Amino acid sequence: MARIKLSLPENFPFSTQIPVRITDINYGNHLGNDAVLGILHEARMQFLKAAGYSELNLGGVGLIMADVAIEFKAEAFYGDVLTAYLAAGEFTKIGFDIYYKLVKSEGETVVAMAKTSMVCFDYERRKVAAVPDVVRRNLMGENL
Repeated sequence: MARIKLSLPENFPFSTQIPVRITDINYGNHLGNDAVLGILHEARMQFLKAAGYSELNLGGVGLIMADVAIEFKAEAFYGDVLTAYLAAGEFTKIGFDIYYKLVKSEGETVVAMAKTSMVCFDYERRKVAAVPDVVRRNLMGENL
C-alpha cells in the first residue's frame, strides 16, 4: 500500500495552541482522525486572523479548500494541548498550500502533519479568483 509522504517547510511563521476536547475523542479513546481536520480548520482560522484575514475575506476574495492530505504520526488524548505550526507556500495565480504540524506541547511529539490546498474564490461571481499580491506577502510571514 502506497502511503502519502508530505514535505514540510523548514520554517513555520505562525503557531497557536489548541486543546484536545472531549468531543475530539473517538471510540479508541484517542484523538479521532475526523477531529484532526477540525483542529486544522481552527488553526487555519487563527493563522488567517493573525494576518488580518478570514476565509470569506482574504484581501477581497474568499477561500475554498480544494484538497487535504494528513499524515497521522502519534496518538493524542483528552487534555493534551497541541501546538499547531502553520506556513503558507507553493503560491500559484489562484491559490496556495498551507502546511501544518501538530505537536504535543508537552514532550514535542508530532501528532500529525498536513497540507491543505486553498483556492481563492469570488463568492459573488461564483468563480475562481486571483490571489491578491498583498496576501502572498502577508501569509509568507511578513506580518504574522
